[in-house]
Amino acid sequence: MKTHHVRVHRSDENLARPDQLAWKIAEVAVDPVAVDGDVVEMVVNRVIDNAAVAAASLARGPVVAARSQALAHPVSIGGAGANVFGVDAGRRTSPEWAAWANGVAVRELDFHDTFLAAEYSHPADNIPAVVAVAQHCAGSRGLTGRDVVRGIATGYEVQVDLAKAISLHKHKIDHVAHLGPSAAAGIGTLLGLDRETIFQAVGQALHTTTATRQSRKGEISTWKAHAPAFAGKMAVEAVDRAMRGQTSPVPIYEGEDGVIAWLLDGPDAGYEVPLPEPGEGKRAILGTYTKEHSAEYQAQALIDLGRRLHREYPLILDDPDRIESVTIHTSHHTHHVIGSGAGDPQKYDPTASRETLDHSVPYIFTVALQDGAWHHVDSYAPERAGRPDTVALWRKVVTVEDPEWTRRYHSLDMTEKAFGGRVVIRLADGGEIVEEIAVADAHPLGARPFGREQYVHKFRTLAEGVLTEAEIDRFLDLAVRLPDLGPDELTHLTITAAPGALNGVDIPTGLF
Repeated sequence: MKTHHVRVHRSDENLARPDQLAWKIAEVAVDPVAVDGDVVEMVVNRVIDNAAVAAASLARGPVVAARSQALAHPVSIGGAGANVFGVDAGRRTSPEWAAWANGVAVRELDFHDTFLAAEYSHPADNIPAVVAVAQHCAGSRGLTGRDVVRGIATGYEVQVDLAKAISLHKHKIDHVAHLGPSAAAGIGTLLGLDRETIFQAVGQALHTTTATRQSRKGEISTWKAHAPAFAGKMAVEAVDRAMRGQTSPVPIYEGEDGVIAWLLDGPDAGYEVPLPEPGEGKRAILGTYTKEHSAEYQAQALIDLGRRLHREYPLILDDPDRIESVTIHTSHHTHHVIGSGAGDPQKYDPTASRETLDHSVPYIFTVALQDGAWHHVDSYAPERAGRPDTVALWRKVVTVEDPEWTRRYHSLDMTEKAFGGRVVIRLADGGEIVEEIAVADAHPLGARPFGREQYVHKFRTLAEGVLTEAEIDRFLDLAVRLPDLGPDELTHLTITAAPGALNGVDIPTGLF
């Protein structure tokens, strides 16, 4: 990897194209380096993972709304169109709208992969946009599954490398500001576009996807699932405009009125951004990790710890009064984003939205501790959140920042990087239970790391009752052969709901 120093430049400095971060990202995208075998395998895993969580969310309100918007638009004339999760493969729409609908389906349950560093991200959000463009252009451009794999590998590489170096949440900017550029770069690799076109697309995608973090603060709305899908949609549109010769703000990152100067660390800021050198493999996907549980990633390890404590200390759960307090010592990010340090009373509200509860580690740990399990639907049900004994215990749970957990959270040494914490349960009789966990069980360094078998199991479990067994088998057969798929097969890289599975779902109406 080569580290690039990125800083703000005055307009009269005339920063040359090759010295701009957007250009360097474009250079990564055009590099024809082969994709390593283990990276190919992981790309396949994440395609399966995305389809799993999308299947489980097909009847949920945000997904239904996004799907109905997408299907209101016809196939654009430049290609064959792209598939929308849930509907028959023969029903297609324009690629930017397919990226939108499928992006919402993938993100709705907060259940796919993650990467956490200076910034946090869900790099599999790149996949819907890349696949939608591939399906649309497969016939006209002769695209294959190998091209899709290369595009996805680029998307992961760019987003992960940006997340390693540039914090967005520090300035209350939503993390999808790294996704717009990465998806544009991934689409550029997929289509084999030239450096200048990708450079312009990256700049436009960044410019149109910077927004505040209020979407993940306080009363969290349905927009949380739409935000990354919007970034993917904007990336598709940015690539289209760039291919037509339209240009973007330059330099988008380093300009004196650019993103760094006014949205991030300011005119005197500097960042050290790592990117692969020419000929170096794009391997960033291997540093990312999926979720076993449908909840914010920093809660994954604490769910696993809650399950373990449920098994090991069953007597303390007989009566909520046995527990005087629960203190979770954790990282700055976990404390301030999903913990009591956020200062959001909604994180302790039993009538809060699902989106809010999945960003409340006091709630999540309480339920995992009481149930010894976690379920993507049942654990968020209003009757579950409102159970009196749960509310009583929930309000005894607080988080505090521990500098050592913060250091490990930000460490780039994968052997010590940690997203968990130390839990201190103070009992009414004066006793204490103290346990800790560094990473989730499903993490590559966890107790039960996810491999192909676990990804397939997750897909089969979440798709049960939503897809037919034949459809589950068909999709898995296609997905595992992704690198070898021809143009005609790419149009079937989708999932179709079982007959009647979506009956009774109200279809909202709007302008389209």
